[in-house]
Amino acid sequence: MQILVTGGAGFLGSRLVDRLRGDGHEVAIARRAEHDLTDMTQTARLFDEVEPDLVFHLAAEVAGIGANQANPGRYWFANLMMGAHVLEQARLHGTRKLVIAGTICSYPKFAPVPFREDDLWIGYPEETNAPYGVAKKAILVGAQAYRRQYGTNSIYLLPVNLYGPGDNFDLETSHVIPALIRKMVEAQEAGAESITLWGDGSPTREFLYVDDCVEGLARAAERYDGEDPVNLGTGEEIAIRDLAELIRDATGYRGEVAWDTSRPNGQPRRKLDTTRAEELFGFRAQVRLPEGIERTVTWYREHAARA
Repeated sequence: MQILVTGGAGFLGSRLVDRLRGDGHEVAIARRAEHDLTDMTQTARLFDEVEPDLVFHLAAEVAGIGANQANPGRYWFANLMMGAHVLEQARLHGTRKLVIAGTICSYPKFAPVPFREDDLWIGYPEETNAPYGVAKKAILVGAQAYRRQYGTNSIYLLPVNLYGPGDNFDLETSHVIPALIRKMVEAQEAGAESITLWGDGSPTREFLYVDDCVEGLARAAERYDGEDPVNLGTGEEIAIRDLAELIRDATGYRGEVAWDTSRPNGQPRRKLDTTRAEELFGFRAQVRLPEGIERTVTWYREHAARA
């Protein structure tokens, strides 16, 4: 089977590629420098070259709250275009299956907790993530429309925030776990007396270890062919303030943690109902957050110069 992974050189994609190649599959990677998926001509050329049987669409323009606020148009346009172009080329090339990674940011800001897939459309996403979240959710609409009109076999998964070894630790664009790890490791090594974090620490988030997400993607590709979106997560939430303490313990940082309440908190709560994934393709996350944090801190200390 010939497999194409868009975003295959990224954090999640590289781990998935390793898994697929380890299982004996031929895997092609769509790298941004070679194929700009926001351009239909370049996307078509990629599909012409690979002629994939199975596509995992993981490529995304994504970042934290600050970058989302600074570049809302960029994140809306890039994610909408990439998803639409990949979907259209999968149709034109008769791809047997397309696995699309959506985002938990697509859920309404005040969706009932835990988030259930049927609640995706009951409200508007949290404002700082809305352009990204709405663009990704539009691809779900397209996937369902293509299935009904053209018979395109695509599935749509909704992973929570991922973390783990190999994550993006750039403070300008990283998510909360790698950002906190980097800040606390650097503060601990410098002997800093305090660090300042955004918001008040009250929002809750759910996190999925990257290798667990890879397992979920692989299982869904093998066992699920429905049109309904499916959450991928642990079903457990943690307040950002408690997460900071967990990372403080893992890094050995002993200074003060101050909170800048003039900065936005983001969505108040994020926690998924993971029942559908377990029922449809037997997925259940295995790595608990404290263990995953320890692994990630260890990796970062060993690779800090390149992270």
